[in-house]
Amino acid sequence: MKSARVQLFLRTCIALGRLCSLASCFFASSSRAQVTPQRLLDSAKEPQNWLMYSGDYAGRRFSALDQINTSNARALVPKWAYQTMAGGKFETTPLVVDGILYGTGQDDRAFALDARTGRPIWQYQRALPADIRPCCGRVNRGLAILGDKVFLGTLDAHVIALDAKTGNVVWDVTAVDYRKGYSFTLAPLAVKNLVILGVSGGEYGIRGFIDAYDADTGTRKWRFYTVPGPGEPGHETWEGDSWKIGGAPAWITGVYDPPTSTTFWTTGNPSPSNRGEGRAGDNLYSNSLLALDPDTGKLKWYFQFTKHDEHDYDATQIPALVDDGDRHLILHADRNGFFYVLDRAAGKLLFANPYAKVTWSAGKYPDGSPATAKAGSPTPEGNRVCPGAAGATNWMSPTYDPQTKLFYVTAREQCDIFSTAPQLYEEGHAYYGSAYFPNEDAEPFWGALRAIDPATGKLKWEFPHPSPTWAGVLSTAGGLVFTGDAEGNFIALDAASGKVLWHFQCGASVYSSPMSFAVDGKQYIAVAAGSALFTFAMP
Repeated sequence: MKSARVQLFLRTCIALGRLCSLASCFFASSSRAQVTPQRLLDSAKEPQNWLMYSGDYAGRRFSALDQINTSNARALVPKWAYQTMAGGKFETTPLVVDGILYGTGQDDRAFALDARTGRPIWQYQRALPADIRPCCGRVNRGLAILGDKVFLGTLDAHVIALDAKTGNVVWDVTAVDYRKGYSFTLAPLAVKNLVILGVSGGEYGIRGFIDAYDADTGTRKWRFYTVPGPGEPGHETWEGDSWKIGGAPAWITGVYDPPTSTTFWTTGNPSPSNRGEGRAGDNLYSNSLLALDPDTGKLKWYFQFTKHDEHDYDATQIPALVDDGDRHLILHADRNGFFYVLDRAAGKLLFANPYAKVTWSAGKYPDGSPATAKAGSPTPEGNRVCPGAAGATNWMSPTYDPQTKLFYVTAREQCDIFSTAPQLYEEGHAYYGSAYFPNEDAEPFWGALRAIDPATGKLKWEFPHPSPTWAGVLSTAGGLVFTGDAEGNFIALDAASGKVLWHFQCGASVYSSPMSFAVDGKQYIAVAAGSALFTFAMP
């Protein structure tokens, strides 16, 4: 009888002209396991799924799947591609849960696909106002999932819960007025029964914050302002009223440490980004790593990577939580050109070593962190500084491989000439206080995938790119690392040596970080490039 009902449902789907693959019909007609907080905690037990933006709470972007490995990677072939039919940069990392893939596209699209075939199950399109103010493209990097809902932050500064089965809106909350320059571009992080996300907009003189919302109702449970107000610790690090427009956005997804119940988030530049005059002081908590209590939003500790930043050296790079014997570490390759290793119990710096060319810093503070060189600041005439405005790396995800015990990061070798000029703040308008331009006499810009030994901070190997790339990195138990380049190549390398084993020409630059999943025992690798989401597997 059950088989007859399934057959009748399939015939009904076809009669209605729906794109109804076997997987999507099953998805619509059956009760699927919900993604509980415990499943998120135990994500390592489900390597066939990819349950959060970085693959796990530790931010390691490592897949335990090994069907695709160093011995057979050369045989990888494309299996399916899904077109978003949208322009601009496609930056999503999709989620996969029990054979269903969830992703986001440009202009706040969200979609669910049959992970076996790429056939659509549903699509949501946010109706955006005409006057949104995104800094760096109409982008979205992904979703969070919890219970029977997926969660989306939008370019007009809303937080939305969608029904995971249908894509219908369950709740929609306005976080802040987008007309002042606020937006959301990151993938939220689901912790316990909370949806946590940080705001974008440091280029507009916003006051940054990190929010937590009740996953069931959308009620905001707490807000942590990344620029402290009067009477709060750190407020004294801002000159006069500069804190009111101090920036410090938190526009990349955080990580979570369950044993200590701590969520870690990184923050971006102070505003204006390239002019320190008028905001004297360290400008907390810009360019920092924040250790927060996820239940209350209270600050446990912080570490600032760049004090009084004048080069737009956002620290919005995903940290990786790594255990080395009795040591509980945080690994962080910063935009300012230094690779940091910290003890995550109290935020104590163990060491900071350059992993790219650095001229902005000369010497170190007593705690070992890099100090700004007197000749490193922007000037009215212009001053050549390394790294350049895009940083030694940027928001693209690194990866940590527990097998090789190496940290892999996309690096950029570029120096720029920074100049500075007074600028009056105007709400909702770009607020840089500066300009920068390439040094035309310098060598051509280039990039590399770099493997760093966290024990020493030393470079183990590098794979040069012909030009800087914005692709993130994935490592797998098959002994592979995957990344992309600006020329459109998606590449598999030997994780131990950096030897190229395979590549595929996607036809457009890769602006995303890859991930891996499995369905019916078959491993897939997925990456967004151009306007398409590609998947690859064995023939």
